[in-house]
Amino acid sequence: MIDMENGGFRYNGGGWIFRSLSFTVGEGEILSILGPNGKGKTTLLKAIQGMLRLSEGSIARGGNVGYVPQIAAASFGYSVLDMVVMGRSRHLGLFTPPGKRDFAVAHRCLERLGLDSLADRPFRTLSGGERQMTLIARALASECRCLVLDEPASALDFGNQNAMLRTLRSLREDGMAVIMSTHMPHHAHVVSDRALLMFSSEEHVCGKCDEVLVDENLRRLYGADVRRISFSSGGRGYSAVVPLFS
Repeated sequence: MIDMENGGFRYNGGGWIFRSLSFTVGEGEILSILGPNGKGKTTLLKAIQGMLRLSEGSIARGGNVGYVPQIAAASFGYSVLDMVVMGRSRHLGLFTPPGKRDFAVAHRCLERLGLDSLADRPFRTLSGGERQMTLIARALASECRCLVLDEPASALDFGNQNAMLRTLRSLREDGMAVIMSTHMPHHAHVVSDRALLMFSSEEHVCGKCDEVLVDENLRRLYGADVRRISFSSGGRGYSAVVPLFS
């Protein structure tokens, strides 16, 4: 679905934001991108979508790419349905209003995410979790085959984080490719097939989560003591990635 080969980007001939970056995300796979602030995660997401053109290398996209920004505020009184219908814009002409099919697609996306009862609510009145799920529904309304999310859990409580992660798992099971940036290694650990760690503009590691999300890499990445731990509860085994604060 997404195949980047030796991708690099810099603004107007300045310093490299990222360089020599290669990875592939196929159908039914989740890739998490991790790194400290300022290491190029958001720039990379924009390049994946096509909002920015690579300065070198290549990227192939096998279908439409849908984008979910961090939780957005709405300055106008758009309803939830209005927000989701906006995801149909790539299928409409410049001055063509949405039609019956566009609204039908929007309703299906809301129903899929359990938001159909909120269709007529003003977007600005929603909780943070409801807003984030509405933005996911808007991206799905574009009929994308790859979903790109920028720190989707950054403003969510634990319950809404779990709901969002369950949604991403469901989309993966339906064959969608998912790429997300996150500051939460545990989220990458529990839902992703692979992880991309961005240490610097030209130093990065991409591989299976069990091989990449190891203590040494996480300490280097964040400059803090981060551990992957295992424990049992109710007769089941679990593992988690946690920071150790001192």
